[in-house]
Amino acid sequence: MSKISKKDFEGFKNLFHRFLQVKGPSVKWDKIHKPPEDLIHPYDKIKAQALPDSVAASLNKLVVVKLNGGLGTSMGCKGPKSVISVRNENTFLDLTVHQIEHLNKTFNVDVPLVLMNSFNTDEDTKKILQKYTHHRVHIHTFNQSRYPRINKESLLPVAKDLGMHGDHADAWYPPGHGDIYASFYNSGLLDQLIAAGKEYIFVSNIDNLGATVDLFILNHLMTQPKDKRCEFIMEVTDKTRADVKGGTLIQYDDKLRLLEIAQVPKAHVDEFKSVTKFKIFNTNNLWISLAAIKRLHEQNTMDMEIIVNPKTLDGGLNVIQLETAVGAAIKAFDNALGVNVPRSRFLPVKTSSDLLLVMSNLYSLDAGSLTMSKKREFPSTPHVKLGSSFTKVHDFLMRFESIPDMLELDHLTVSGDVTFGKNVSLKGTVIIIANHGDRIDIPAGAVLENKIVSGNLRILDH
Repeated sequence: MSKISKKDFEGFKNLFHRFLQVKGPSVKWDKIHKPPEDLIHPYDKIKAQALPDSVAASLNKLVVVKLNGGLGTSMGCKGPKSVISVRNENTFLDLTVHQIEHLNKTFNVDVPLVLMNSFNTDEDTKKILQKYTHHRVHIHTFNQSRYPRINKESLLPVAKDLGMHGDHADAWYPPGHGDIYASFYNSGLLDQLIAAGKEYIFVSNIDNLGATVDLFILNHLMTQPKDKRCEFIMEVTDKTRADVKGGTLIQYDDKLRLLEIAQVPKAHVDEFKSVTKFKIFNTNNLWISLAAIKRLHEQNTMDMEIIVNPKTLDGGLNVIQLETAVGAAIKAFDNALGVNVPRSRFLPVKTSSDLLLVMSNLYSLDAGSLTMSKKREFPSTPHVKLGSSFTKVHDFLMRFESIPDMLELDHLTVSGDVTFGKNVSLKGTVIIIANHGDRIDIPAGAVLENKIVSGNLRILDH
């Protein structure tokens, strides 16, 4: 066994041991309280503080970490999700590199980028990174652990040996982003960055295009009173109906804690999803102290709840994956805070419907950052639901000759075999449904405002 597998094996053993010991839900519902107001800071107040001249000094203590373990399979792509083109031929990774390079040049600082890869994405990502050698950003990578999937019935590992090839590839999985703490530590990179004078990491999902380095939050973090040095900030934002499943921040045993839907007893799931009791959710944009990660990992006191993720393998075998979430460690850190940020900091691209939004004129691109167009009169994004003909990125791109004008769109539903010509404009509520066997071609230059289009349409007269 290589050294890394030994560490993985130890980690898996501990997680599995904890899984066998846990009986019943990890939270007692009547002990859950709303977080006290003084622990959830409103972003507007933070932004009202003028930035000090020393902002460059703070940036020099920062490292940006992107969670890059995911594949693009749900969007019909092969390889790491981070190499899907999202805007003007730029991939998620390109945008991230441009943002950090822009910071480094503007403030004359050295903010490094760290990618946490998984065994699924590591090789492809490393090849792609060569194209950034002349950019002004130091890029490091480390790998998530590799754990064996467990047979749901027998509770035995599916893997028969440590091999990853052929039939064995799907016997393994990366155990969720909560694995960042142990993997970062084990890679040696954590110590290396501490030695280089770095103090905090800003962690986010690589597919969240809203997760840029925010100088106001960074300054807020750095200027907490010495006796109340903040070790963990979780960015939360107000829930809408679309976010009912997102994890939320609660007060539990006098500590801030992340509550995920998987931990909620069945009888309380509706209450958890309601927008009245739990008004905020975790964006997974996190600011965390490096020294605290080192301390907590060495003391083994980062007790993250286990998420049991059921899967069915191609052959029909039911397995479970034991995972943890990076935000679940919040309760172990000292003086943790939530910051209630605007929705614009949460812009994940999980589906082709999300992709349509970020490719459209709703957003403008500046130095790798997407910002809502000034011409959009409403602060919220339109609600877009594209049907299964659009799921794969390749099919999605074939169906749009150009991305429609969506500045005045509120709601779009598209279902069935539908294509869009050049320079189409969508406004208000637009519903386009091609019935089975029918096809609808929206012609070039069409303006659809509060329209329902159904049936079979090849030519539309203006």
